[in-house]
Amino acid sequence: MVSALEILRKIFGYNEFRGNQLEIIEQSIAGNDALVLMPTGGGKSLCYQIPAIIRKGTGIVISPLIALMQDQVDALLQLGVKAAFLNSTLDTQSALRIEKEVQEGKFDLLYVAPERLLTPRFLELLDNIDIALFAIDEAHCVSQWGHDFRPEYVKLSFLHEKFPDVPRIALTATADDPTRSEIIEHLGLSDAKQFISSFDRPNIRYRIVQKRNSREQLQRFLETEHQSDAGIVYCLSRRKVEETAQWLCNKGFDALPYHAGMSNQERQKNQQRFIREEGIIIVATVAFGMGIDKPNVRFIAHLDLPKSMEGYYQETGRGGRDGMPANAWLAYGLGDVITLRHMLDSSEADEHHKKLEKRKLDALLGFCETTLCRRQVLLNYFGEAYRASCQNCDNCLEPVETWDGKIAAQKALSCVYRTDQKFGVKHLIDVLLGKMTPQVERFRHEKVSAFGIGNEYSQQQWNSIYRQLVAANLLSVDMRGYGGLRLTEKSMPILRGEKTIALRKDLEPQRKQAKKSAKREQKLTSIPNDELWQTLKNKRMELAREQGVPPYIIFHDSTLIEIHEKKPRTLPEFAGISGVGQSKLVRYGKAFIEVICQET
Repeated sequence: MVSALEILRKIFGYNEFRGNQLEIIEQSIAGNDALVLMPTGGGKSLCYQIPAIIRKGTGIVISPLIALMQDQVDALLQLGVKAAFLNSTLDTQSALRIEKEVQEGKFDLLYVAPERLLTPRFLELLDNIDIALFAIDEAHCVSQWGHDFRPEYVKLSFLHEKFPDVPRIALTATADDPTRSEIIEHLGLSDAKQFISSFDRPNIRYRIVQKRNSREQLQRFLETEHQSDAGIVYCLSRRKVEETAQWLCNKGFDALPYHAGMSNQERQKNQQRFIREEGIIIVATVAFGMGIDKPNVRFIAHLDLPKSMEGYYQETGRGGRDGMPANAWLAYGLGDVITLRHMLDSSEADEHHKKLEKRKLDALLGFCETTLCRRQVLLNYFGEAYRASCQNCDNCLEPVETWDGKIAAQKALSCVYRTDQKFGVKHLIDVLLGKMTPQVERFRHEKVSAFGIGNEYSQQQWNSIYRQLVAANLLSVDMRGYGGLRLTEKSMPILRGEKTIALRKDLEPQRKQAKKSAKREQKLTSIPNDELWQTLKNKRMELAREQGVPPYIIFHDSTLIEIHEKKPRTLPEFAGISGVGQSKLVRYGKAFIEVICQET
């Protein structure tokens, strides 16, 4: 039997395994079940692809999205691995041909959606072939409390009952303890060996800015750091997606919208452009991204707050899959907190689900408001201790000052109380600043004791104070009326002066800063910017277009950078580049060597 390391080197073009990949692969080769938690970009796919190549029969990969199947199969075919998929994009004739070839044992790997796997026709097909293994990708979809629940995944427990001798490997990049327990329970993996890798993505820089004019803030971020990079901008609503995409286009960026309200044809067209072209920005709701394999996404920007730490981790994890630097940038404000709390309170979920979702939202708000290393807080949420400062998040690079907010909090809470707990932040700040607005006059709030007591702080500072009080659950949002703020049980000790509170000292708007901090800007200097680099990229794009595949299917940026650095002039030299296996050496070696010889 050929060894796993031999396959890694000859087919995939890498000299050694990372982390616990080899141990996971050996577990599957031996015919045993495994549960794998590994961050995006950590090399999960190799953990089932190599055992499927080695073991007798076809590896059945259960994947939730068509885009992921297409990408994985295209990449495997480039490597000379026999792979195919069965999904709704195939016409009847093509599907019948693939089914016939599966029965003839022509594939090492077959990708299929859970819905198709559960059909009588496909189950009959499985009864008549040798199965190397079952790989259940995105296994967190089995959890009812997770962020991507797919009811079909719950039914996959039958695999163990129907095919008890076929090893199963369940894989996910995002699963807290409750989700992990559900995966084990619903998939019948109580005897499976668990492989839990670090959740850390050290190449991603986490940054949260206080939302002021989020579009202008986004524009500055892109112009300063990602002028021609591919990236994803997430928004909460379909309308905001459309408006933001159009606004970015008007500013000279190549931006495309993506949301569930668009036709399948429109979504598919925009997704394909994002995958197959360079420098495209997708503006999307959370409907976009799961299963996207594009490795050179250099930034993830959130114009609205995600709903949970799991969602945030998964969405930001789509940046920098190639291991090179990427930015996770989020604009966050009080409106986000109020909107998400309202959505949670008004949902039709049962109380248990609401309580769980509230904890998840509170954890995310704590992450946004923390003055500690963000990576520490993020990894601690997933049960992973991270004690050092990462020096790759905004709080580490520019430590946040805190201040004793006891008196300010008392004034803010008192204003809520004195105005009968019925009004939103804008009106409360007007009262604190002593502004005689029509609404203040109408309700005669110039008569309350809180009127004009907050002139030591600006409107922007009061907005920050209220945001932090709401995030800390010292104020709740009353959605039965007009979204007014109300006191909570936690606010009483503050009001009575029994407790104090430390508040973040938010940075002033960038336009008022005389100098920008060089540390805050993540210049991706590891990517070349010369004529040879552009020529290599052009050759990659030319080859990709000829075959109708994304450029990264030919070579990842990291491989192309090594070609640029080492400038191989012979096939043996080219074979020494990481990511160049035998198939790609034969396919592309001469073409890229010619480019190097012409340009140097």
